[in-house]
Parts: sequence; structure tokens; C-alpha cells
Amino acid sequence: MLVNLLFGLSTMVLCLLLQSLLFGLALRYYSRNDYLVNNPSFWSSLAVIKGVMLLLVIGNLFQVAIWASLFLLLGEFQTFEEAFYHSAVNFATLGYGDIVMSASHKLLGPLEAVNGVLMIGVSTAALMSAFQDSVQKTLHARKR
Repeated sequence: MLVNLLFGLSTMVLCLLLQSLLFGLALRYYSRNDYLVNNPSFWSSLAVIKGVMLLLVIGNLFQVAIWASLFLLLGEFQTFEEAFYHSAVNFATLGYGDIVMSASHKLLGPLEAVNGVLMIGVSTAALMSAFQDSVQKTLHARKR
């Protein structure tokens, strides 16, 4: 159990670092396209928000791939496709149960689910913040 905790917590830290990197890229993208957000057109703001969302989703998918790679390294799955599917189900906390890991590594599933909830929450918070800021700036630009 301690080995699984070590693997799981290490993977969670790696995922947090990756999410922080993608969050920084999304923030940079948003600030570099500020001229579109300060436009009175809602559609130009929406284009920037879509870019932010895409970067954050890519970060989440990379995290699913990191967990899938761990599962492959531990010999839980034969193919990356199967490991990725199982990882995505865990990360999104769907819990289908159609594919399960062996008893020796089953603790990694809940750890990935906790990681997924936290990282999807970070993505949601960042996206909402960007959306709120863009709405305020768009409304302000319309008042000019």
C-alpha cells in the first residue's frame, strides 16, 4: 500500500506541475489576446475563451496520459489505449467498472480520481475567471 501511495502522490505532484505550466500558458495566451477581449464583440472574447479552454483541456488529457503510462509501467494493461481509457474514467470520476486493476494496485484508481477532481476544478476555476473578466471587459467596451 505504501508503494502505491508513493507512486500515486508522486504522479499527483507531476500532474500539478503540468497543470500549473498549462495554466501559465493559458494565462499568457489570454493576456496576449487582451485586445480581442477589450472589443465590444462577444464573439472575439469567445474566441479567446475557447483558446484558454483548449489549453486547459490539453493539460487534463496529458495528465490522463501520465496516469495511463504509470498503469502500463506497472503491468496493469497491455495497450496504451486500454490504459488511457481506464485512466480517463478514473480521472473524470465516472467509475464505470468495466475495466479494473489488480488488487495490488487498485488504490491508484481513487488517487487518480482525487487528482482528476482537483485538476478539473482548477481548470474550471481558471476558465470561469477568464470568462468573467472577458464579460466585464466586453460590457465596458460597449459603454464607451
